[in-house]
Amino acid sequence: MQMYRSNILYSEAVREFKKRFILTVLQENKGNQCRAARQLGMHRNTLSRTISELKIDVRQLRAGIKRPPRSARPVPYERKVVR
Repeated sequence: MQMYRSNILYSEAVREFKKRFILTVLQENKGNQCRAARQLGMHRNTLSRTISELKIDVRQLRAGIKRPPRSARPVPYERKVVR
């Protein structure tokens, strides 16, 4: 009713609904687009294209920190082979 009373255009209302709906599903899946696309019943590429069209920043939704680059990872312990 809010959108209707504020004289928003139909196309703008649909765009806003899409954006909020996709954001909700992405939040549920912690930014994972593959799982979100499966839940929405669409292909991952279609979801990715829709996300960019709606200008949604998925980086905000991803929880946790990324894996450090290889150069910053500790060197794994190597066992010596006894012959």
